[in-house]
Amino acid sequence: MQSFLAMGGYAAYVWPAYAVFFIVLIADTIAPRLRRQRLLRELRARFARQSARQPRAGNGSSPTPPAAIDGQ
Repeated sequence: MQSFLAMGGYAAYVWPAYAVFFIVLIADTIAPRLRRQRLLRELRARFARQSARQPRAGNGSSPTPPAAIDGQ
């Protein structure tokens, strides 16, 4: 087992390479999940802002028709 871990004298190069590989592999797995969560959070906030700006149906206020704005 000792000779396997020594990697024929190249352990100082091989094991860090494995470590970098696994770190990149984990980052490639986690990054899209974090990006998806961030995008969903931004979309929810945008939707909430947009629906807060629109008048609600049934509350007595209705949007002004475009013809009335132009004075026609």
